[in-house]
Amino acid sequence: MNGNSMSIELPVLITFIGYLSLMMGIGLWAYKATDSVDDYILGGRGMGPAVTALSVGASDMSGWLLLGLPGAVYLGGLGEAWIGIGLVFGAWLNWLFVAKRLRVYTEFTDNALTLPDFFEKRFEDNKGLLKLVSAITILVFFTFYASSGMVGGAILFEKVFGLDYTLALIIGSTIIVAYTFVGGFFAVSWTDFFQGCLMLVALLIVPVAIFSQPETQNGLDTLDPSMLALFHENTTFIGLISLLAWGLGYFGQPHILSRFMAINSPSDIKVSRRIAMSWMLVALIGALATGIAGSLYFASEPLANPETVFIHLAHAAFNPWIGGLLIAAILSAIMSTIDSQLLVCSSVITEDFYKKWLRPEASSKELMLVGRIGVLVIAVIAGIVALNPESSVLGLVSYAWAGFGAAFGPVVLLALFWKDYSRNGAIATILVGAITVVVWKQLSGGIFDLYEILPGFIFATLIGVIVSRASAPSDAIKEQFRVFTSKL
Repeated sequence: MNGNSMSIELPVLITFIGYLSLMMGIGLWAYKATDSVDDYILGGRGMGPAVTALSVGASDMSGWLLLGLPGAVYLGGLGEAWIGIGLVFGAWLNWLFVAKRLRVYTEFTDNALTLPDFFEKRFEDNKGLLKLVSAITILVFFTFYASSGMVGGAILFEKVFGLDYTLALIIGSTIIVAYTFVGGFFAVSWTDFFQGCLMLVALLIVPVAIFSQPETQNGLDTLDPSMLALFHENTTFIGLISLLAWGLGYFGQPHILSRFMAINSPSDIKVSRRIAMSWMLVALIGALATGIAGSLYFASEPLANPETVFIHLAHAAFNPWIGGLLIAAILSAIMSTIDSQLLVCSSVITEDFYKKWLRPEASSKELMLVGRIGVLVIAVIAGIVALNPESSVLGLVSYAWAGFGAAFGPVVLLALFWKDYSRNGAIATILVGAITVVVWKQLSGGIFDLYEILPGFIFATLIGVIVSRASAPSDAIKEQFRVFTSKL
């Protein structure tokens, strides 16, 4: 069997076209249901618990779940599972402590539609400096995040259809941008729901099919025991803490937090949390099993790109029709994250730049048009970043994840739980978190091998507390916080 080349098959092509047609159909349906900028950005805060749960999971896990994580396990074994453990714990805490408070507080603060908008209203920042700092930070890190998904999409089209990397990047990016441009939040959330279902099925049946083969079962006897160990001789304290620290990122991811803001009712959050966490646990187990299955199946002929292990397993284990559907699951994972990121960027450009600084009197239709243009602009910039075919999906995701986690995670937690948190403290938190991540990433060796999200999160929290103690918020802001807590 050849682990590095695939031929284009008509059933795979037909399956892909059918899947993409369905996604575009949802986008057009959502276009007709989108009447205002509130609908375009948050779906009118009318999303049900199941759609919210799977939309959170799908937009969170992205191509990392079907490309990055299986590839890491394929190379390093189950020691890479610590990322998943950290993520599960962080996601659960985010649902438990942040979801309801953020849903209630953003509606309470004059129906804030974006995180920068919420921060401005939470701290009564009439000068707009906090909103500006927040918006710029979101656009910078989301450019890298969206580019990671575009790299994943290009890898998929390159491997499956034998396309040139650049052409594959253009085709994949165009497809993703199209339905986000048209449908807004409704399209993104409903396509995420279907994509989450497809991703879960794919991650269950691919490893089961591979492990069911006699040659794979026989190969278990020759597998290096360290591949199945959570700890091995190369495990270090800094490495372990770095993997677990991924969980901190959840508190600051705008594309995940926006789902909390959009759920129909705070009372739906408990049901949504249970669905989301169940989906996440099963999906992560499937991704880990896929990586191990790949290390067995391709033991005699290693893959040139480990992040393509799921693609090759799906192609090898099933007939072209089923294989095509499973490979479409990768596109699902990629699309479900990029569309969310592009929508958040569009929301920031619309609400936090255009409406705030250029056209406060702009109509709803004008704002929706600006938002759609924003989707195109950010997509082009992210595509340029993704032009390097040597780019790593996991590498780009880790950088953007750390940036958001360190810059916004402490702000969100302190804003939701501490009445004495001030506007100056929030600005300092965002700046220190973002700068720490950027600088720490450039350094290496010793303590600097620690994943940058952890020092960024710690330093940002500390500076936020220190500055807030030195510049306390007004009595009006404290009273607003007291009224908010009474509504929980």
